[in-house]
Amino acid sequence: MNRDLHSIRRDYQFDDLLEEKAGDDPLSLFDSWLKLAIDSCQDDPTAMMLSTVDREHKPHSRIVLLKQRDESGFSFFTNYDSDKGQDIEANNHVCLTFFWAPLSRQIRIEGTIEKTNQATSEAYFATRPRASQIAASTSPQSQIIKDRAFLSDQFNRLDEELKESDVPCPSNWGGYIVKPNSIEFWQGRPSRLHDRLIYTFENDSWSRVRKAP
Repeated sequence: MNRDLHSIRRDYQFDDLLEEKAGDDPLSLFDSWLKLAIDSCQDDPTAMMLSTVDREHKPHSRIVLLKQRDESGFSFFTNYDSDKGQDIEANNHVCLTFFWAPLSRQIRIEGTIEKTNQATSEAYFATRPRASQIAASTSPQSQIIKDRAFLSDQFNRLDEELKESDVPCPSNWGGYIVKPNSIEFWQGRPSRLHDRLIYTFENDSWSRVRKAP
């Protein structure tokens, strides 16, 4: 098995990432990379790995979906009582990682995280499909459950209870926003001579350095 894994590799044949091309604003660069990913990557271009650290200093990672990017930061939505919510309650330093294999590109975003306001959470919740709203309202995310039938029963119960009424946004469900203090852009290049540009936010401005791959 190890021999087979050792043989899995590919040489990255993509454009370079030079300072003059990247510019001084990492958020503008992120937007351009995300747009290309949405146009080029068929499956889940907004998927990002969220890494947190719990009260015992153990790291945990999972995939969530980016739902908004503005001057305040990067937002996603989840159950506040989930494992990730408990980690965030204990430690508000997190990392987001985007990886777009077809483009040989990766972005790592490090920063602090906080809850969005309730109005933002309710506004987004209202745009979700009804089935997703009911699922968010009935799933005790990250808790141990007896079997899958438990979820189906809870879902069907609330669906029947509300019938055609609007599904209210649960009080323990909503958005988080990651405020970046470091953003790293990685571009795969031939012969493993990859490009890495790191932007750091200090004194109300971004500075940029290049790191060896």
